[in-house]
Amino acid sequence: MINFIVFLIIAFILVFIMAYRYNSGDNFYKYISKQSNLLYEKFAPYSFREIREKVKELGQEYTKKQYMIQIAVFSISAAVISYLYFYNLLISLVYILAAILVIPVLTFYRCKRIYSEFIFEQIQVYTTNVIMEFATTQSFVKALEGVYDSGVLEDPVKSDVKTMIDMSYENGTIDAAVQFMNEKYDYYIVKNMHQLFVQITNEGSKNSSDALENMSLDIDMLVENVYRDRMDRAQFHKKFLQFGIVLYLMVMLVQFLLGTESYIKLLDTNVLVQILLHGIIIVNSYFLLSGEKYYNENVGAE
Repeated sequence: MINFIVFLIIAFILVFIMAYRYNSGDNFYKYISKQSNLLYEKFAPYSFREIREKVKELGQEYTKKQYMIQIAVFSISAAVISYLYFYNLLISLVYILAAILVIPVLTFYRCKRIYSEFIFEQIQVYTTNVIMEFATTQSFVKALEGVYDSGVLEDPVKSDVKTMIDMSYENGTIDAAVQFMNEKYDYYIVKNMHQLFVQITNEGSKNSSDALENMSLDIDMLVENVYRDRMDRAQFHKKFLQFGIVLYLMVMLVQFLLGTESYIKLLDTNVLVQILLHGIIIVNSYFLLSGEKYYNENVGAE
């Protein structure tokens, strides 16, 4: 076993040297970064690439240094935990690689959360300002034009509002434009507001101020609930991670009760115990990933 581990280490060093020599004109770190970007461009879904570009534009994407720190923390944590479980360097190496492979999944979850929060804020701005503009213009299309020209919106919502305006003039009605926006942004405040404006536009209304006032209050209430939910999620997330780490370290209690030597002897003589320990790590990791997914779920969507 030791000879095999030594062979793997030597092979890794050889690959490292060959790659470095082959790219002698570049910094090796830049080479790795370049290859990673190529893989990302090849396999990442187009929709996620758009989301990540917006996250970068918002200035909330991790820097290379932050990603390297994240890789180091995950690698060290996986190495320590797996070694405490199995006292086997080869198994630790496998878990280190598995931990590094989880990072793109966490990046995906985090970017979706940031993008979702951004979209919700844009929808809040869109609905609130359309209602305010309508109170002045008494025309849904004119209200859309006023919001679009005001510069309060950002893409992709801004471009979609322009599409609504063009569709309204092209079709002579707002029905298709409203349907387009409802399908793209599945928020009940959007659908309810559009339904109200369709009713006012098609059937007419002598006094729509009360309905619009109630709609504004609904929007304010939803925004308050969403931000409260965001704070609750952040608190849950912190406690959840602490609990997950404690679960990983429960094996220390077993070693304390049995003694380290007895524990290692049990590992060497009983394959079933090793399978059980692998199961504990896998189930707990799945538990943590599920919690991360929940924490980063869509904000404000129904």
